[in-house]
Amino acid sequence: MADTRATGRRIRRTTKTIRGTALAVALTGLLSPLSVGCSTVKELDYTPVRMDLEPARTKAKQVSSSLVEMTGVKGKVSEPGPSVTRCREYGDDLFSMSHPWSVYEITDEQVEAGLINLRKALNGNGWKITKDGKANSQAQDPEIYAENDAEQFALHVTGNKKSATGNAMILFKVVSKCFKAESAKSLDGEY
Repeated sequence: MADTRATGRRIRRTTKTIRGTALAVALTGLLSPLSVGCSTVKELDYTPVRMDLEPARTKAKQVSSSLVEMTGVKGKVSEPGPSVTRCREYGDDLFSMSHPWSVYEITDEQVEAGLINLRKALNGNGWKITKDGKANSQAQDPEIYAENDAEQFALHVTGNKKSATGNAMILFKVVSKCFKAESAKSLDGEY
C-alpha cells in the first residue's frame, strides 16, 4: 500500500514537471520571434515613411498652419514648434512629430465659430473625424479627434470658452505617425 502511494506521488510530480516544461517551451516559442536582445520590439500596422527630421518638422508646421486657416479665426498663436518623440518600442530609428499649440486672445463666439468652420473643412481636406463631442472634464468643452492618412497626422482639438480660471482659446495637438529616420544616431539629442 505504501508503494502505491509513493508511486502515485512520483507520477503526479512527473506530470506537473512535464506540463510546466511544455508550457515554458510553448511560451518561449511564441515570444522569441518578437524579442531582440533584452528588449521587445512591437510591429506597426503600417510601413513608416522615410523622412529626415527637418522635413518632418516642416510638414508638422504646414499641417498646423492649414488647420488654423480652416478655423477662420484670427488670434495669437502660441509659439514652440513641433518636437520629436522617439518611437523606440517599434525601432530605434523611428520617430514622430508632436505639435501642441493654441489660438488665444479670442472670444467665446470665435471659439464656437472656429470649431464649426473646422468641422466643415476637415472632411473636405482629407481628414476623417473619429470623435466629435464633449471632453470628459468638468467643463465638458467641445472636442474633435481626426486623422489624415495621406498626411500621416492625427489631431485633437478642444474649444475652451472663457471661465473663471482661463481665457477663451482653441487648443490643438497635432501628432504624426512614426517616420523612419536616416539612422538612430540622427535622432540623438532631438526633443
